[in-house]
Amino acid sequence: MRTSQFFFNTQKEAPADAEVISQKMMLRAGYIKRTAAGIYTWMPLGLRVLRKVENIVREEMNNAGALELLMPAVQPFELWQESGRGDQYGPELLRFKDRHQRDFVIGPTHEEVITDVVRRDVKSYRQLPIHLYQIQTKFRDEIRPRFGVMRGREFLMKDGYSFHTSFDDLVREYGNMYATYTKIFTRLGLKFRAVAADTGSIGGTGSHEFHVLAESGEDDIAFCPDSDYAANVELAEAVAPSVERAAATKSLEKIATPGKSACADVAKFLDVPLDKIVKSIAVFSEKEDGSNTFALLLLRGDHELNEIKASKIAAISPFRFATEGEVEEHLGCKPGFIGPVTVDRKKVLIFSDRSVAAMSDFVCGANEAGYHLTGVNFGRDLPEPQVADLRNVIAGDASPDGKGKLEICRGIEVGHIFQLRQKYAAALNCNFLDENGKSQIMEMGCYGIGVSRIVGAAIEQGNDEKGIFLPPSIAPFAVCIVPMGYHKSEAVKSAADTLYAQLKAEGIDVILDDRNERPGVMFADIELIGIPHRVVIGERGLKEGQFEYKGRLEAEASMIAQADIMDSLKAKLCAG
Repeated sequence: MRTSQFFFNTQKEAPADAEVISQKMMLRAGYIKRTAAGIYTWMPLGLRVLRKVENIVREEMNNAGALELLMPAVQPFELWQESGRGDQYGPELLRFKDRHQRDFVIGPTHEEVITDVVRRDVKSYRQLPIHLYQIQTKFRDEIRPRFGVMRGREFLMKDGYSFHTSFDDLVREYGNMYATYTKIFTRLGLKFRAVAADTGSIGGTGSHEFHVLAESGEDDIAFCPDSDYAANVELAEAVAPSVERAAATKSLEKIATPGKSACADVAKFLDVPLDKIVKSIAVFSEKEDGSNTFALLLLRGDHELNEIKASKIAAISPFRFATEGEVEEHLGCKPGFIGPVTVDRKKVLIFSDRSVAAMSDFVCGANEAGYHLTGVNFGRDLPEPQVADLRNVIAGDASPDGKGKLEICRGIEVGHIFQLRQKYAAALNCNFLDENGKSQIMEMGCYGIGVSRIVGAAIEQGNDEKGIFLPPSIAPFAVCIVPMGYHKSEAVKSAADTLYAQLKAEGIDVILDDRNERPGVMFADIELIGIPHRVVIGERGLKEGQFEYKGRLEAEASMIAQADIMDSLKAKLCAG
């Protein structure tokens, strides 16, 4: 490709409303153009990167035995009603009527459609297992699209679905996809981690997320540097303290703490460590049968509630945070000074985090405005609580696998695999006849990759003050030839054209910058758009039989003999 034949436009500054670095860089580099909120046109330069990501995903999925198909973006709403997700999904599901007043949606995902496809044609166990996938545009009507292609409304996604006769076979394919995703992200050249995750609204049992590591990531990942353990903080287990609860050494005492309702303020006022404070979080559960439950969740003052973990406690699932009126009704006190001592256990359930259950002589609210209790101990001052894992893990916690301490890093979710089991197959009557001729419900797996999101995540991971640097596997071009005086020097033009032809003949993705621009402009553009290798050809170097080479992340350029340039470039490209 020659720049004279290519369409791209770089900018010195990003739009003022661009929020994250990938959004700024992609707009400046001419990868994308904003069409509407959360909707972008992929320009030729950005599309080259997107297609390279897509091709790697497709190659590895095919190698893993999956079969590609293409489902419609427009889906009949009746399928969503049949699965039960029509009302559950919420306003992110874009709904509309056709001219015949029939209800349709723009697909944010395709569990319903693929299950409908399979239930129509797969009848026997002999036709299973089968794994079908597509790479297709999705639409989710985000209330506040942001971060460019990282959280847009329209995006390109690879979604795959497997169907099985047994859970054991689903587990086998799940392992196959775990290995395949690992290959994909390794080939993409990204620093990533696979982490155990919550299944969320998709449903099912087993689940792993694949995260590109970047400080700008939205998700916290807990991992053990001494083992393979990694999990989303939402799911990471906070193991119980290894030491037994110490015996009580202090007597219960009510202390005035006027205006001190926050844990940090109470700790400072009483001159005690924050980890000696127990905070009580009031929640309210309203069941479908009309019954209600009020509960207190006890956490250490320096810990944060994990709502996903708490929501798995059957007695309070689902729950919401209690209103001020509900707190006063059940505890006789406004929030800020509430606690677990002297409460009516017939009306208030109490659940303690594991760390709190191991505490003695702690501080908590007195259920009286302006007062806290000190020297509180379970078994003496209040009954032993029901114990559960309620908190987010923090750096320094013991790893659940017992092999070290946890660390926390930030990640951008770019892939997710699920063991869906029979959630959709049962709802849509996706059955097969087993060896005995008996009808059985299929087991399902679901496997997604955010193809367009990967481009943004790769840039979040690979950027500097000059612009983008991408792994060679997905860079828009592998090599850029920059001739000094291409339109003035026949020798320079001839050498540049010759090298360009040689690289193309070797199948190397090369661009020749034949613009009539100043060297500084060409260099700046190459660094901004993220081309890994640059070769400069000038008259002075030609007289000495040398070309100037510079890698995107190298501080200084080096000279390479003209006769050796092809071998040198191929070696550098093979090295990645």
